[in-house]
Amino acid sequence: MTGMDERSRLLLKALVERYISEGQPVGSRTLSKASGLELSPATIRNVMADLEDLGLIVSPHTSSGRIPTAKGYRLFVDTMLTVQRDALNAPSLAPDQPQKVLANAAHMLSDMSHFVGVVMAPRRSMVFRHLEFLRLSDKRLLVIIVTPEGDVQNRVIFPDVDYTQAQLLETANYLNTHFSGIALDEVRAKLGSEVDRLRGEIATLMKAAVQVSAEVMSQDQGDVVISGEKNLLSVSDFSSDMGQLRRAFELFEEKAQLMRLLDVSVNAPGVRIFIGGESQVVPFEELSIVSAPYQVNGEVVGTLGVIGPTRMPYNRMIQIVDITSKLVTNALSHG
Repeated sequence: MTGMDERSRLLLKALVERYISEGQPVGSRTLSKASGLELSPATIRNVMADLEDLGLIVSPHTSSGRIPTAKGYRLFVDTMLTVQRDALNAPSLAPDQPQKVLANAAHMLSDMSHFVGVVMAPRRSMVFRHLEFLRLSDKRLLVIIVTPEGDVQNRVIFPDVDYTQAQLLETANYLNTHFSGIALDEVRAKLGSEVDRLRGEIATLMKAAVQVSAEVMSQDQGDVVISGEKNLLSVSDFSSDMGQLRRAFELFEEKAQLMRLLDVSVNAPGVRIFIGGESQVVPFEELSIVSAPYQVNGEVVGTLGVIGPTRMPYNRMIQIVDITSKLVTNALSHG
C-alpha cells in the first residue's frame, strides 16, 4: 500500500466508513461529500479506479458505486481506524463461579454489540494431581484421574496383562510421586527414557495410564459459550441472503471450528480483527471476528469476541471486546 497517496487513503477511509454506516455501494458524488475533499467527480472516479486495481474496493454488478473488499477492510482496520477506548459505558461483571462469569460475558458482548458474543472457556492444564487403578476383572481396569482443579474422571482400559493389586498400587504410587503436576507430554517423554530401569509390565501399564489420561483431558479442553445468534436475523447482510445466514449458523453449531478461530487469538496481545474472506481463519466472506484474550492471575487462558457482519462498526466493536476482556480477567482473577 506504499504507492497510495494521502488523497487515496482519505477517499478509501471515507468509502469504508460510509459503507459501514449505510450498507449501500458508495458512488463518486456521495464520496465527494463524505470525504470533504474538493475534487471533481472525474478525479474521484479515477482514484476509485486505482483503488479497484489495488483490490481494495469492488463494484457490485447491480450498482455503479463501490464497496470495500476484505483487503480494503484490512487496510482500513490496520492503518485508518481510531478508537476512543474510554468512551464505552459497560456493565460490571461480578466475581462468581467461573462458568457464570463466562456466560454473563457472552451475553454482555451480544447485548452491547447487537451481534453474536462468544467466549472460549479456559483450557484445563494437561496434568493430573492424582491417579489410581481399580481392578474390575481379569484384564479390565478402571483408571481414576483427579485433575488439579479437583475434577474426577474415570476410564476403563483393557491391558494385555492381568495385573495384581500390588502391581497396580506400585504403578500408581510411582506415577503420583514422580509425575503429579507435570505436563502429560513431558511425562510420556520421561517414561520413554526410564523404561529400561522399570519392569516391563509396570512400564506398559504406566504408558497406558498416561495415554488414557491425555485422551480424557484433551476431550475436556474447554468449551465455547455463544450468545445472540438470533441477532444476525436482523442484519440486512444476512437476512437478504439465506445461504450466508445458514453458513453462519452452521459455524455456531460446529463448535470445534469456532474454537479453532478463537484459538488464533490466544497468543496475541490485545484486540485482533479477522475479516471474512481474507484468509482461511474466517472462511465466510460476510463474517468478521473481533477478539481478545483474557487472563487469570496473569496467565492467558482463553479468548472472547464478537462475531458479526464484515460491515460492522469496528471502532465500537474494539471498545466492547477490549473492555469485556478486562472485566473477565478481573472477575476471574479476584473472584
